[in-house]
Amino acid sequence: QVQLVESGGGSVQPGGSLTLSCTASGFNLNDYAVTWIRHIPDTRREKIGRITSDGSALIYLDSVKGRFSVSRDNNKREVYLQMNALKSEDTAEYICSTSRARGQGTQVTVSA
Repeated sequence: QVQLVESGGGSVQPGGSLTLSCTASGFNLNDYAVTWIRHIPDTRREKIGRITSDGSALIYLDSVKGRFSVSRDNNKREVYLQMNALKSEDTAEYICSTSRARGQGTQVTVSA
C-alpha cells in the first residue's frame, strides 16, 4: 500500500520548536521530491517548502523563512520539517506530499 505518514506534531508554547518527520511505505521516498504543506481549517492551505530527491531544499512561505527548514536523511528514508521560534499563527495541520502520495497530516498547536 502506497502511503505517506507524518509524525512529530503536538502542542508547544510560542517560541518552541518541533521537528516533523515524513516516512513512506509502498515506495522509496528517496526517489521523490517532497513538499510540506500546512492547512488551517476553514481558511487556507499554504505551501511551506520542498526538497528534491538529492537534497536541494527551498522554503516558499515568507512567514516561516528563517524559522523553518526542510531536510532529508536518505539512509533513513525520511524527510523532516524543522520548525523553530514557533508562533500561534503556525497552528495548523502539516502535510507532506509527493507526486506519488499525500499524507494525512499531523496537527501542530502553538499556544501559551
